[in-house]
Amino acid sequence: MSIKMKKFFKLFLLCTIVFGTIFSFRVEALAKEVKPKPPSYQTVTEIEDWGAMITKVIVNLGRSIPVKSVTTHTFKVHVTRVDNRLANPLLEKGYRTVTNAYVADKKGNPSRKSGNYVVFEMEIGPSISLGSPMNFDIDSFTNSWIHSKYVITQQKDIVTPRGKISGLIIDTYSGGSINLVDEFSTGKSTYGDITLTYADFKPTKDHQKNPLIIWLHGGGEGGTDPTIPIAANKAANFSSSSIQSYFGGAYVLAPQTPTYWMDGSREENGSSKYEGALMNLITNYVAQNKDIDLKRIYIGGNSNGGYMTMRMIQRFPRFFAAAFPTCEALRDTLISNRDIQRMKDVPIWFVAAKTDTIVPVNDFVVPTYNRLIDAGAKNVHLSLFDNVIDTSGLYKKEDGTPYEYDGHWSWIYVYNNEVSKFINNKKITLMKWLSNQSLSH
Repeated sequence: MSIKMKKFFKLFLLCTIVFGTIFSFRVEALAKEVKPKPPSYQTVTEIEDWGAMITKVIVNLGRSIPVKSVTTHTFKVHVTRVDNRLANPLLEKGYRTVTNAYVADKKGNPSRKSGNYVVFEMEIGPSISLGSPMNFDIDSFTNSWIHSKYVITQQKDIVTPRGKISGLIIDTYSGGSINLVDEFSTGKSTYGDITLTYADFKPTKDHQKNPLIIWLHGGGEGGTDPTIPIAANKAANFSSSSIQSYFGGAYVLAPQTPTYWMDGSREENGSSKYEGALMNLITNYVAQNKDIDLKRIYIGGNSNGGYMTMRMIQRFPRFFAAAFPTCEALRDTLISNRDIQRMKDVPIWFVAAKTDTIVPVNDFVVPTYNRLIDAGAKNVHLSLFDNVIDTSGLYKKEDGTPYEYDGHWSWIYVYNNEVSKFINNKKITLMKWLSNQSLSH
């Protein structure tokens, strides 16, 4: 063999070794890239009439399975609820009832052929606490997010073209979503020595002026996490397309007090130490969002927030285009005749229920409403419900009649826009009425 041939042969062998090494590394890298991740789960939380509920878990199996390869009996779903604020953190544990199961895409949408994800829809209801990601602590009188630990255990084999899948135990949490609440931003505002947190929703920019809806939470939603006031009950629904459609897009501002709106009140005048801080937050927010319509700023709130709503329209009657206090907690005896004169020209729609034992209507809203009417108020209304019941038809008592909520919870009718009356011989809902209100100046 010639010297040239030997050199060529050596070079060929060297190239072969180098190429083989590179190729083997590449194969190993590809193998690592396609190696399936361990199964994990995500939670989906929705805000129901009575509060937040985990309605679904979405399991990422890390491998593709055929449609119809899972049923409600393929897995068991167990949850442990823990509130670390408590001396005894364990609230409860048990199996959730799976009502539907299907193969899905990453977003939880049902797949047509196959998919790497399985969605488990679970039973919910106003008396089913296992699904709640929140807890109300009676000692601190506050709601808070809690820790819900899920374990999804396989009970039956899943048959795939590549073989059977069995024995899976999925307990790795990979995140979650909260319907509507995730569309809100959060912030804080300081006035003197008081800091208020808030959640806010901004409509799509449309080169037009947009109204602002301000909602003030009840007594149990204070603190420093402003997602709680919009998730502990259904206040996040002000951002829903059904309500936004009445306003052509509206800002929603949900301020949160560190304690409760009535804090600092004095029995002789029903004041609050948060009045200045709240107005400072509102005016700053309006200044920062130039497309807010200054003639269409609306304020409402439930219970403690209804109390603060009344205080704000007493102090600033020409700032708000309308108010919608719900089960408002400002006792009528704390409202002077001068206050009535200041409020009588503000469009107001009161909402309450006769079965409310927390703020009995005959001590609060009814006499105040009557005094406003007697003072000549032209655009003040009262929707006084007999009680507060489920109107969806989904939840019933044992006798088959609609499930009945605490009479204080009349805010449910407001969030669902189920408050209406005939005005000028035409039936109009609360949200439609609200959207029509505008300052004349």
